Amino acid sequence: MTKPLKKGQPEDDYKYIPLDDYQNYLYTFDLGAAASLVTAGFELVSLDKANPRKVQFIFRREVGIEKVVDDYWADRLEVKARAFFDNVKMLKNRIYSE
Repeated sequence: MTKPLKKGQPEDDYKYIPLDDYQNYLYTFDLGAAASLVTAGFELVSLDKANPRKVQFIFRREVGIEKVVDDYWADRLEVKARAFFDNVKMLKNRIYSE
């Protein structure tokens, strides 16, 4: 999955990200989990829109990312509500604008 370069962009902005590298990346289709990870400070690397019906969010795997995801699914994760909502809006904008 690579993106074409836009006029005036350096080549460093785009990098191939494999969709099966589970050691270096975390993949999720869940918007709430993705917004929670962004709110917790984890880096969203890319969106995979190969399937027109759903988007896969791709995060760089870092220390603590699994705990945040586990806490999200166990309903134990505490994040700032406004930041979470702003990140949901940001992710939706990225889904529909690219």
